[in-house]
Amino acid sequence: MRNTKAFKEAVAQTLAELAHRGVTLAPATVADTIEKNISTVSERLGIQVRSAWRYFDAPAMADSLAKSAQSYEESSSKKGVGEAPMPPLDNPELALVLAGVPDSLAQTGGDLYAVIINVAVNAWMAGHIHGEDGCTGCDGSRGPAGHDWEARMRTITEMQPNITKWFDRDVWTAAVNDSGFTVTRR
Repeated sequence: MRNTKAFKEAVAQTLAELAHRGVTLAPATVADTIEKNISTVSERLGIQVRSAWRYFDAPAMADSLAKSAQSYEESSSKKGVGEAPMPPLDNPELALVLAGVPDSLAQTGGDLYAVIINVAVNAWMAGHIHGEDGCTGCDGSRGPAGHDWEARMRTITEMQPNITKWFDRDVWTAAVNDSGFTVTRR
């Protein structure tokens, strides 16, 4: 279904309608929704998929998607859901995670999956260290700073005195390019 002209046009029309409504969704999300809806219409009416396209309405689909996105945002903001907590941009541990990406790219030969796993594990560990300083299972595993988060941040800053450079997109991109790799959109 996804390789048909009708499907591609439906996705493009729906994305354009969403843009008119000021809503941005990933094309893959729109495509998945359209595919599910057309398949459902085909099954429920007992008709072929190609015949189900006559029931497709891009503005109505965009209205439905926009309403769903707005409903999600409203329900999430009331409960504090949907936005991951971000450390301050000058956080030393975040700088180390960012600084590790170019090195990880070089070490893995550009294996993006391995780089993402590395970043995720390091970010998770940093969150564990910050959020569970009293974790008795971690005794002795945090080095000389122990469970004192502030002491740990001072230690990292002493080891890497120029941590703020990693929060400059251009510096980070240059470091990635120096590793011999780049991330480009197809």
